[in-house]
Amino acid sequence: MGFQTEFNSVCKFKSDQELYELLEYGRGKMVKSGFRVFPTGQMVIAYSPENKAIAIVKIVASIAEINFQGEEVTQVEMELVRRLTEEEARVQTALAHEMFFGLNHP
Repeated sequence: MGFQTEFNSVCKFKSDQELYELLEYGRGKMVKSGFRVFPTGQMVIAYSPENKAIAIVKIVASIAEINFQGEEVTQVEMELVRRLTEEEARVQTALAHEMFFGLNHP
């Protein structure tokens, strides 16, 4: 049992439904596999399942637990701060590809 940290300002959604709920209602949550530590209280960039920068969100809760299936999971609750402009999304997406999602990641 170990925790992974997510302090790289990355909040990547695996589900289009979770992302839709955040954008539609201004609040949302996502479930990640494994125990993770998200920067509660900080603002981070949210990415779509296709690794595209979408919005700035504020992490309001990060709860690591073992679910009913015995799996280690982390639920992350967040508030939408604002959607990114087209230019901001393009730049953030390019930077994230180079820093986090790219094939040449060390």
